[in-house]
Amino acid sequence: MNDTAVLPWAAAWRIARRDLHRRFRGLRLLLVCLFLGVGALAAIGSLTAAIDGQLSSQGQTLLGGDLEVEVWQRPLSPEETAFLKRYGTLSPGLRLQAMASAGDATIPVELKAVATNWPLYGALTLDGGHRVGAPPPGQAWLAPGAAERLDIGPGALLKIGTATVRVGGIIAEEPDRLSEGFQLGQTVIVPLDLPAAAGLVAPGSLYESKTRLRFDRPADPAEVEEALLERFPDAGLDTRTRDRASPGAERFVGRMGEFLSLVGLAALVIAGIGIGGGVSAYLEGRRAGIATLKILGATSADIARIYTLQLGAAALAGAVAGLLAGVLVTPLLARALGALLPVETGLVLAPLALLRAAGFGLLVALVFAAPPLIAARDFPAMALMRARIDPLGAGRWRAALRPVGLGLLGIVALAVLGSRQPGLNAIFLAGAAVLLALLAALGFGIRRLAARMPRPRDPILRAALANLHRPGSATASLVTALGFGLSAFVLLAAVQTALDANISRSVPERAPDYFVLDIPRDRVAEFRGTVKASAPGAVIQTVPTLRGAILAYGPAGRQTRVADLEEVPEGAWALNGERGLTYAATLPAGNVLTEGEWWPQDYTGEPLVSVDADLAEAAGMRVGDTLTIGLLGVERQARIASIRRIDWESLGFNYVLVFSPNTLADAPHNIAATVDLPEDAATGPLLRQLVRAFPTSSVIEVGPLLTQAREILSQVSLAILAAAGVAVLAGIAVLLGAIAAARAQRTYDSVILRVLGASGRQVLMLQLAEFGLLAVLLALVALVLGSTLGWLVIVWQFEFDWLPDWPRVLLTLAAGLALVLLFALGASLQVLRARPAATLRTL
Repeated sequence: MNDTAVLPWAAAWRIARRDLHRRFRGLRLLLVCLFLGVGALAAIGSLTAAIDGQLSSQGQTLLGGDLEVEVWQRPLSPEETAFLKRYGTLSPGLRLQAMASAGDATIPVELKAVATNWPLYGALTLDGGHRVGAPPPGQAWLAPGAAERLDIGPGALLKIGTATVRVGGIIAEEPDRLSEGFQLGQTVIVPLDLPAAAGLVAPGSLYESKTRLRFDRPADPAEVEEALLERFPDAGLDTRTRDRASPGAERFVGRMGEFLSLVGLAALVIAGIGIGGGVSAYLEGRRAGIATLKILGATSADIARIYTLQLGAAALAGAVAGLLAGVLVTPLLARALGALLPVETGLVLAPLALLRAAGFGLLVALVFAAPPLIAARDFPAMALMRARIDPLGAGRWRAALRPVGLGLLGIVALAVLGSRQPGLNAIFLAGAAVLLALLAALGFGIRRLAARMPRPRDPILRAALANLHRPGSATASLVTALGFGLSAFVLLAAVQTALDANISRSVPERAPDYFVLDIPRDRVAEFRGTVKASAPGAVIQTVPTLRGAILAYGPAGRQTRVADLEEVPEGAWALNGERGLTYAATLPAGNVLTEGEWWPQDYTGEPLVSVDADLAEAAGMRVGDTLTIGLLGVERQARIASIRRIDWESLGFNYVLVFSPNTLADAPHNIAATVDLPEDAATGPLLRQLVRAFPTSSVIEVGPLLTQAREILSQVSLAILAAAGVAVLAGIAVLLGAIAAARAQRTYDSVILRVLGASGRQVLMLQLAEFGLLAVLLALVALVLGSTLGWLVIVWQFEFDWLPDWPRVLLTLAAGLALVLLFALGASLQVLRARPAATLRTL
């Protein structure tokens, strides 16, 4: 055959198809690795695309308007209302905590008072399918959980504060539920005038005014929002537009999407190592066929075309299977998140996400399959025949630089151009490249070290050490595979134990039994007496509670106005909107002064304030600076007297700003309290007595809140662990592939040893000693690598504390080492079953 002639693609495919086993025997590792990586990316991309689409297309319904304006402890002023009415229709509303009673049952509820034109977009659906709007006068819509806990249904009477209403229906679907955020009780929707009629809204009461705006003519919500805040910069208004209907959901989706995408990329990178090993093993098994084709006149280009088609067919099959699995698993993920996020539970097809996942998979296959393929293409026929002593793929990597380079460029382009966080993905890919280079260097170093080490007297150890550096040794691929595989085990253990520790520490087992809000100031003594009469050993803590916004801060005369900031400093979250305020004569429990001094108990001088240390550091506040707040539309100024560290993990009253009593005591406000009952004390009697004696106060049971918090954190933990499990599965597949890839060479070695008189036990111990030496050497590497990745996941990605249980991590690493030896044992048993005569005839 003429060297310049190239076999046509059709003819190359006929040869490739005849040689390609219909079950892809020899290429199953390639299939499995691509299936895992592409499937993970397809499911992640489809789900996040579906949620993003729902958040974008249903923004008006989720928010309940085109623009929402929130302010605490007051309705919008006439000037603010008139300004908004220029753009369209307003629907005012109130949100507050309250107690609902029916018979002997009493529960805390989130009271949602709405105007007659609520909702401006969408409709509320009651149980039974009836679509309604605001409840009629004297009626209320109840969330299913409220109806269940009160054991009532439609038509029953319900007492809220001092008012009695009739249950008009049970809520099946609330259009703007997602935008309401976290609640301390089940929702009860009532007419707008009910809170005032029930005595729940008075000067000093903690309630939130929410006004939604529907545009009468096309307008840009962001421009209207900016104009409103420019017109009323110090009014303490919080705003949201239909494009940011649920910031919490968007942050959750964005953060989880970033993390899961990185997990999918990590699975593909790990799988790529398996792809490289699997392709090398496959071409090693086809060496006789390649040599025969070359002897018959096939050129290197012909060999490249034939086996490129075979590998391409297998890669395409694995990618398609992964895409199909990703699409099919998306409804299960959507159903699990349906209560938290707006996502349809049917099949979700996101073409761009699927194409991106398939592109990643095929490009990774190209990068890792190209070097062994080109090495096989360029080997002369006689060298292929001598592959046992002159191994396939030794050298010849320069020719692979072009396809590998093109593949890497494609991966970087997909990672950067189609990502929410291109910088994060670029850093991840750069880190993966550095990590692969380090592991490759480590493999080279282990080979050099093994060659220079003194020879042990034990023949098994001597032979195992020699196997690490002899020509054709699989040490390099085994180091990479074992490094990633064992690191995956360490990563999983570190993430799991750190999450468990965060849940245990952040959600303590012991906390106050009740939070009580809106206790009138003139009835605090009566409140204490009621509690003590029911539970003599109860511990009661009371604090004044107000709401206000930080308007300006800095040295006197040179203050920085918050409204003038282009961007709020990172970590200075308290500068956004209104926050809880209080005053105290003594340093609150759980607080430690870090700078300055606390004021005397009978202090009557200039207004003073103590600031949280984290806020002070983030915003650049110092002792001696002045702070201006907006309280019920009035500006008040105080000098920063001290900075203190707050124990946020205590479930008590923690305030970023604590003022001297003479600063805020004259403002309208109520009192909040915590009640810690003696152990084994019944909670029911006290709850009923408090509701009867203080019908306009809100009594919140802490126990159900702790349970809910644990459930939420446990769900996050499960999602993270499930995602990390994909990387572990990929690591296990790579381990199996690396062991299987060297099986042909090991079969040849074991046959020669047995012909020379070695026993089956000696051959088996030789295999285990080689893998054991490598695994022990790589255990420390895996511990460092897996722990570092776990720290990045816990601290950098999810902003939890790094609290791994090191004994469990080490135990998991030991289990991983045992698993490696178990895999090696399984592979060795197959090697031992090879018959020497039959094996030697194939050489």
